[in-house]
This record gives sequence, structure tokens and C-alpha cells, in this order.
Amino acid sequence: MACMTHVQRVRTLYKTILRLHRGLPEGLQVLGNQYVRDEFRRHKTCTTHEASLFMNEWTDYAISLANQLGIKGKPNPIEYVGNNLDVHKLGDFRDEQVAQLYELLQASKGMNEENR
Repeated sequence: MACMTHVQRVRTLYKTILRLHRGLPEGLQVLGNQYVRDEFRRHKTCTTHEASLFMNEWTDYAISLANQLGIKGKPNPIEYVGNNLDVHKLGDFRDEQVAQLYELLQASKGMNEENR
């Protein structure tokens, strides 16, 4: 079997993440899908180095989410989904990325209040 091209690997990862999001509660699924779409679109023209980092981080995310949701993609009773952000990684973020992270935090807090 021939090796996958970079574009095929990106597309496979993207589709895998969207499939995994089907196992999330509805509000998180919508928020997660929009964020994934925006991030993959934003990185279409990145450098080779950035693409490598991007693919590694999103692959780690997909693996982590798959482990949390279980083999069938359906959550065990979920009280908490996700992992804490490593403080050392936060220091590597550009200002633009910190702003995006803050916006995501605000959106997720708004969803939590709606679900109460």
C-alpha cells in the first residue's frame, strides 16, 4: 500500500476528530466542530515546521479524546472532558493564540451556564 500524502493525512485526521466529536454532548460538539474547522482552515498555508507541530498536537488531541470517550465513541457518564493545559506550553503560544484560547474559554463557560 502506498504511503499517504500530507493532504490525505490532514484530511484523515480532520475527519477522525469530527467523528470523535459525535460522542460529545451536543453543545460541546458544535463548539468543538467549529473550532476544528477554523483551526484547520487557518493552517492551510503554514510552514512545514508549523504543519508538523499542528499535526502532532491534533493527533494527541484525537488520541486523548478517543481514550476519554471509549471505544464506541460514546461517553461514559461525563462530568469532565479534556485535559488541563500544560503551563510550559502556554509560554510557547503567540499572543494571537492566547486570545483564541481565551475566546474558547469564554464560549465554553457560556455553554456551562446555559446547561444549568
